[in-house]
Amino acid sequence: MLEKNYNAADVEERLYRRWESTNAFACNPGSDARPYTIMMPPPNVTGSLHMGHALTFTLQDILIRYYRMNGRDTLWQPGTDHAGIATQMVVERQLGESGISRHDLGRDSFIDRVWEWKAESGGTITRQLRSLGCSPDWGRERFTMDEGLSDAVRKVFVKLHRDGLMYRDKRLVNWDPILHTAISDLEVENRETVGKMWHLRYPVLGEEGRFLVVATTRPETMLGDMAVAVNPEDERYRDLIGKQVMLPLAGRPIPIIADEYADPEKGSGAVKITPAHDFNDFEVGKRHNLELLNILDADARLNDAVPEAYRGLDRFVARERILQDLEALDLVERIEENPMVQPYGDRSGVIIEPWLTDQWFVDAKTLCEAPVRAVEEGRTRFVPKQWEKTFFEWMRNIQPWCVSRQIWWGHQIPAWYGPDGHIFVEETEEEAIAAARAHYGSDVSLTRDTDVLDTWFSSALWPFSTLGWPESTPELARYYPGDVLVTGFDIIFFWVARMMMMGHYIMGDVPFRDVYIHALVRDEKGQKMSKSKGNVIDPLELTGTYGTDALRFTLAAMAAPGRDIKMSESRVAGYRNFVTKLWNAARFCQMNECVPVAGFDPDSVRLTFSRWIVAKTRQCATQVGEAFHAYRFNDAAQIAYSFVWNTFCDWYLEMAKPLLQNADGIDPADRSETRAVTAWALDQILHILHPMVPFVTEELWNEIAPRERLLISEPWPAGGSGSQADADAEDTMDWVVSLITSVRSIRAEMNVPPGAQIPLLVRDADALTRERLATWDILLKRLGRLSSIAITEAPPARGSAQAVLGEATLVLPLEGVIDLDQERARLEKEIRRMTDEVARIDKKLGNPGFVAKAPAEVIEEQREKRADYESTRQKLEDALARIA
Repeated sequence: MLEKNYNAADVEERLYRRWESTNAFACNPGSDARPYTIMMPPPNVTGSLHMGHALTFTLQDILIRYYRMNGRDTLWQPGTDHAGIATQMVVERQLGESGISRHDLGRDSFIDRVWEWKAESGGTITRQLRSLGCSPDWGRERFTMDEGLSDAVRKVFVKLHRDGLMYRDKRLVNWDPILHTAISDLEVENRETVGKMWHLRYPVLGEEGRFLVVATTRPETMLGDMAVAVNPEDERYRDLIGKQVMLPLAGRPIPIIADEYADPEKGSGAVKITPAHDFNDFEVGKRHNLELLNILDADARLNDAVPEAYRGLDRFVARERILQDLEALDLVERIEENPMVQPYGDRSGVIIEPWLTDQWFVDAKTLCEAPVRAVEEGRTRFVPKQWEKTFFEWMRNIQPWCVSRQIWWGHQIPAWYGPDGHIFVEETEEEAIAAARAHYGSDVSLTRDTDVLDTWFSSALWPFSTLGWPESTPELARYYPGDVLVTGFDIIFFWVARMMMMGHYIMGDVPFRDVYIHALVRDEKGQKMSKSKGNVIDPLELTGTYGTDALRFTLAAMAAPGRDIKMSESRVAGYRNFVTKLWNAARFCQMNECVPVAGFDPDSVRLTFSRWIVAKTRQCATQVGEAFHAYRFNDAAQIAYSFVWNTFCDWYLEMAKPLLQNADGIDPADRSETRAVTAWALDQILHILHPMVPFVTEELWNEIAPRERLLISEPWPAGGSGSQADADAEDTMDWVVSLITSVRSIRAEMNVPPGAQIPLLVRDADALTRERLATWDILLKRLGRLSSIAITEAPPARGSAQAVLGEATLVLPLEGVIDLDQERARLEKEIRRMTDEVARIDKKLGNPGFVAKAPAEVIEEQREKRADYESTRQKLEDALARIA
């Protein structure tokens, strides 16, 4: 017998061990079954499970479990990313606690130390994924620094270089002056702040007393200015184009150029151009062949390219000195407060500098052509479709991809330099030596590039490197391309697009057919979660309190396409109640001897309400499956929830109770059929729910009856529309449910005491309705708490509540049951209150000042409240109208 209460903590670890020990997650490359592949976005090896992980991995696991039950040969490829900067910082901090730096150890010893850390502490995230119930093929787990993946990285780098798509160049990058490395845009945290805008006066040469005023938020970069740009259509400055201004403090003339980048409507309309220290200015500089003057060193201190008075100063110290000197020369026209966004390194926490440096770049513009065509032609599909537009915008404005990083942990770039700087790009040092010998005519000393590759480079190869490429493996032939990639929108450009580039470049085909982009998980007010706000919700705390299934079902139920998830503990608590409801229903069935019958044929049942629950169960299986196919996880969850809680538990089991509980006068054959149907329906429910709530369903499956197979390996339930008899049964029982629901709604709205037995009169009933009333009289009375049911043609008496059901009118005489005048007064008072609440919100939303200033999540919250008040008012008005 099932325990009275479901204890998730006692079940989850035990079941997960059983799944793993029986290889329930493993793919089968030798199978004849059609494959289904998902490549797990590899979490950082330094990572710990957060709510974003919980969402993306839950959705992937739902798909894998669903398609596994549909007979597909599923491969969910697991693994972790070496997370270059993040991992190096973890190990460097550990060394720092002992007073040691990586430079004290040297590169090789430091790398050894990182591998030691990875072996000891790098499995946290994968252990947490297990606790979430994820079912990837753990036997195939890969790491982006595995030997095979490293071979793939070197081979792709060399191929790109030989094809002219990988090159070394001097360009601007995001430079972290603490970590001393270039970082990707994703590693830049843009923080909103209020800074200052300094308006500086640059003297126009040859025109005494005339100045061009430029505005800047970074005065220290003025020493690297190479031009001032004005818009060619700006009448104010047309006569100055081609002339020069004297760059203050530096004492050198710079040209006044015409470029549309200068916006006549912004500031003074004149823009200082610093090509070596601003990404936009860099592009302007290229258009006008301006010199690139780098005025900062790797520590963000001013270098020898500036006047001696400022050399060696930190950028912010130099800013203050420069402003003081400009003030003394009366060259600061004004200073304004300036709301702005500043870029910070997400690891170091310092302001990032656009810095001119030699780096390795990939010709992303060429590589993106094939992925763009694939999306245009529908060979790769974004879901929701709106993300295609974002993809196209990014890809069609793509810049060269900087792939080099100035750290030690990662894939070291396979490039060697000869004595004269000639570069030899080869897969191994032996091949580089041979290439150098052929180039120089003799052996020479080579120096290997010390940089490593951007982490996104190796993860861009993930869809095929994990399957054994560059070897021609059976797995590569079978599981590439994948069926779907599930991820967040924030890495469409950084990871999704780059996998698409490399997939087409190396494999000649898309890496996945679908890209499902899920929303963000926010707090209950719609705000982005952050440690600084103190609103971070830990998924592990939720699973510890409410069970993993409750969290998983919450995430599925709230994963509506295009809508962010407002997560709160109360929602998880609510869905824990659903898990409890399922457990209690199964326990009720077990207590009433509802045991699966071998060879049971649901098409053979006779009773109307048996045929009804069979049809509804099959409909649920079909609809949930269709929702999974379309990535409508919220629809799947809500369909399943409604069927289990309402149709099966609240309606079917209540209808079946007299037959299950040995009530007098029940035909034994009817009781036997009802028990068999109930057991069958419960089994189908466990199948349908399993992808979303795997632990409680697997436990019930094992406890209800002895089984040879685990539920995880069971086939998905068959759907189908059924026979005409099934349709008739559905129509009849839906009518019964509708009548009882109408009666219950009136009772609730009119505050009829729960124990009060009231009569039901039915007007204008046709023959079918009369027949149904007679057939289901006892059930209708019991579930509607009715004292009697009668046909009438008389008009409703005063104080009757009415509802329409088909052609008939349901009349409930309430005079003497409730105080009608008091009830009218109560309803009218509540209607006025709801009307006032709606008017209050309308006034707020009609205020342009409020709409302009309030955060988007606050406005959305007000709109949702208004909709709730309006819905409540409508229900109250309907209730008032029912009182004749």
